[in-house]
Amino acid sequence: MAPELNPFDIANAGEATRLIRGGLHRSPFDETAEAIYPTSGFVYSSAAEAEAAFKGEHQRYIYGRYGNPTVSMFEERLRLLEGAEACRATASGMAAVFAALASFIGCGDRIVSSRALFGSCHVIVDEILPRFGAESVFVDGTDLAAWEQALAGGAKAVFLESPSNPGLEVIDVAAVSEMAHAAGAIVVIDNVFASPVLQKPLELGADVVVYSATKHIDGQGRTLGGAILGTSAFMSEHVDGFLRHTGPSLSPFNAWVLVKGLETLRLRVEASCTTAETLAQRLEGHRAVHTARHPSLSSHPQFDLAKRQMSRGGTILTVDVGSKEQAFVFMDALQLFDISNNVGDSKSLATHPATTTHRRLTEEQRTAASITNGMVRLSIGLEDHEDLWADLDTALSTCC
Repeated sequence: MAPELNPFDIANAGEATRLIRGGLHRSPFDETAEAIYPTSGFVYSSAAEAEAAFKGEHQRYIYGRYGNPTVSMFEERLRLLEGAEACRATASGMAAVFAALASFIGCGDRIVSSRALFGSCHVIVDEILPRFGAESVFVDGTDLAAWEQALAGGAKAVFLESPSNPGLEVIDVAAVSEMAHAAGAIVVIDNVFASPVLQKPLELGADVVVYSATKHIDGQGRTLGGAILGTSAFMSEHVDGFLRHTGPSLSPFNAWVLVKGLETLRLRVEASCTTAETLAQRLEGHRAVHTARHPSLSSHPQFDLAKRQMSRGGTILTVDVGSKEQAFVFMDALQLFDISNNVGDSKSLATHPATTTHRRLTEEQRTAASITNGMVRLSIGLEDHEDLWADLDTALSTCC
């Protein structure tokens, strides 16, 4: 059950207005801030009303696992931002990825996926879905010929990240979506690195967008959350029943945190992008850095494509300092950056993907996904850019 909309035409308002006012539904107390409804269930005025609700004849909240007013506010606000027909919240980003795929993929179905994925996403596509009889095929996401060849035999789903985690590979979403649709596939894209501020996959041809709302949307290290966005038909035919009966529900408190996070999302992402672009340019020429990668750099292999389908290069960049040992020395010397496996936070973070987020991949799989032992992923936060540069420059001087 969706909340009542503000009488103002929010759907046609500017993005900044949608981020503040979208989905706003005040209680009879007329509070300024959105309310938290921490309840597991709801009561009925009669047995007949309960029966009608469960039969779908009366649209109302039934049970916390099925829906909650605070969760609905988050879903509606994010839906308006993304430009989707429908949004469903989940307890985490991985719950969103799994639900989006498992809700419609079954035994004998074929999924074609880009090879460069977040570690847990790779496990879902490579290990978990095949246990249920699905066939998984991996391709170089940047190679359109590879997509064409893999999709020649048809597919039920296409899954990709763009930019990818952690190598920042940028995939031509429009071209892949066109090929996928011709093959009969539903296109699911993890848009977490770009965020809904910098890239609109649905406008590029994707069918379903998933997010870890932990990143960027909360973006302040407070809570977990996820979201699935797509058509109303996709939700009703596939996602709603899957979520209702498997129960990866977003808690009302976490939903409230995410609602408030959306209010400042654009401001935070834009500020972090500006700093990331500045740091990437400086790091590219640093004597201790073998390679620096960020979609805003002209040296990025998909620079022109990134400019076409993203408004900015994003908040994450990578550097390769040569080896695991040098990467550890560099990271241990950082004073302002925190070592953490998260991204999209207001605090700047550093991680070594080969030994953390992607450690389950074989060395061959990591190489195929452009993950080297010397790679360090840097998530740029909201600190002063000169302070961050001083921290990076000093730490890099210890490993060269």
